[in-house]
Amino acid sequence: MAFKLETRHLVGFALGAAVLVIDFLYFLDKLWFIPLIIVALTLAWSQFWIDFFVNQRKQKELEAMFPEFVRNLVGAVKSGMPIGKAIIHVSGTDYGALTPHVVKLANQVEWSMPIHKILKNFANETKNAVIQRAIATVIEAEMSGGNIEDVLETVTQSVIEIKKIKLARKSSIQSQLVQSYIIFIVFLGVMIVIQNLLVPYIAQMQEQNSEGVVGGASLGTAAMGGALQDVEFDFSSVVGFIDSFGQWLTSIKGVFLMLACIQALFAGLVLGKLAEGDIKAGVKHSLILMTLAFFVISLAQGAMA
Repeated sequence: MAFKLETRHLVGFALGAAVLVIDFLYFLDKLWFIPLIIVALTLAWSQFWIDFFVNQRKQKELEAMFPEFVRNLVGAVKSGMPIGKAIIHVSGTDYGALTPHVVKLANQVEWSMPIHKILKNFANETKNAVIQRAIATVIEAEMSGGNIEDVLETVTQSVIEIKKIKLARKSSIQSQLVQSYIIFIVFLGVMIVIQNLLVPYIAQMQEQNSEGVVGGASLGTAAMGGALQDVEFDFSSVVGFIDSFGQWLTSIKGVFLMLACIQALFAGLVLGKLAEGDIKAGVKHSLILMTLAFFVISLAQGAMA
């Protein structure tokens, strides 16, 4: 899907930049510093996120209305109309998101464009894989000498069956979807307990047990202490920032936050693949889970500081 940059996208960027500036000015040493960074980023690309979800909904509506369009077209052809006149006849019906494409299809018929070409243009402009496959089948069958009425009717039944299979899969996976979200929330809870309670407790115990002891135990304590220490980001230069960011990644806070985000990313992609059969559909789940993980873990780290 190609995104077109509009005024609302620029407004989103401006709001994100404003939140980022406020964050650095007033919350640099506060609990909300890191969470506000993700708020700023979310505001900056929120309009693109909305466009993605709107397009996903539109594609589902196109798939839902396409069989209705083809059924009406088959009925018009069976009544004795040529395929061109049948398209013009059914173009007056409301097909929701598919209506502009059907109207354009009828206009091209009136301009005496070849049927094969306008059908191909129709399929390409919808940018829907199901419709493109169906139209390609119709064109190939008709060029091979098949009866276009029978071909259209068969294609309609095929699209309806595909839709039924998708709905059945989605309904069967719905409970698992809810369970996966609950499991991820429990996973975040376990991460917080380990990060805020268990790791500091182990470090404290090692420190107490290694007092006056040299060798492996003291080295292990030093390593644990180094991992637990807070890393201050250096914004004075690019090199300083990269160096401090690398140190943060190897600290306990960086490791736990990255683990949570990586888990959220792949868990969301898997959920999308299972629920809708398309890994792209998992992007929305990944975004939701990653945002949740970033907020929860970063806030917990701020509370530990």
